[in-house]
Amino acid sequence: MDIKAIVMGLAFALIWSSAFTSARIIVTQAPPLTISALRFLIAGLIAIFVAKLMGQTWRLSRLQWRTVVIFGICQNAIYLGLNFVAMQTVQASLAAIIASSMPLLVALIGWVVLRDRVPKLGVFGLVIGFAGVALIMSARIAGDVDVFGVALCVIGALALAIATLAMRGVSGGGNLMMVVGLQMLVGSAVLVVCAFIFEDMVINWNLQLGLAFAYTALVPGVIATFIWFVLVDRIGGVKAATFHFLNPFFGVAIAAVLLGERLGVWDVIGVAVITAGILAVQLSKQKG
Repeated sequence: MDIKAIVMGLAFALIWSSAFTSARIIVTQAPPLTISALRFLIAGLIAIFVAKLMGQTWRLSRLQWRTVVIFGICQNAIYLGLNFVAMQTVQASLAAIIASSMPLLVALIGWVVLRDRVPKLGVFGLVIGFAGVALIMSARIAGDVDVFGVALCVIGALALAIATLAMRGVSGGGNLMMVVGLQMLVGSAVLVVCAFIFEDMVINWNLQLGLAFAYTALVPGVIATFIWFVLVDRIGGVKAATFHFLNPFFGVAIAAVLLGERLGVWDVIGVAVITAGILAVQLSKQKG
């Protein structure tokens, strides 16, 4: 792994983790489903425009169209939609910790459902990783955490894991940025329907909301996704996924600095354990 790949990996992990803090700012001032639908509409159109500049088309393979639908529904509509709803009452740091368990869930589903081979180091990583999640959850639930909001985050993380598994083999047909844009439009379409049913679709714009919305749509939404696909193309999906072990640390650190969210001793210990578990799982894949 060269220096450029390391820099891209660190940038992706930092940007991805920062999205929880910006989302927390957004949902305190706007209907979560409505603002999410608008976010994906804008980000999707930008990504498609960039894809056209890169010479890509929407003449996708059957596998890519399937990925567009599954990824758009599971990641954008379910995972991010539910996270935006949950973060009305759940702290950004806790949402980031739950979402960071995604590599563990992917490995677990691959092992149990898809019969992927998991080396002993990977099994060890799964055990300690989920132990870290349980440690944090038990400490938070004993406090004043919103259990319903946490449940939404957990369902979202499972949907993200399914979306990630659906990406297997999608890079073979090219047009990756077009896939990114189209799956965002799918998510936007689903969320518009949900917002129409469940929300008053009125957004009260102000400077703070505008800045947070622009950042969330452009930086985590488009730029981070582009960095991810370039990184995967450069070093492969398994090695690129290793950078996910940084997400728990970055997520809680950014929330603490920008939102002033307090972290307990068990939170710190739990984040360290989860980080070690994710790293062990990803290293086991490289060795396997």
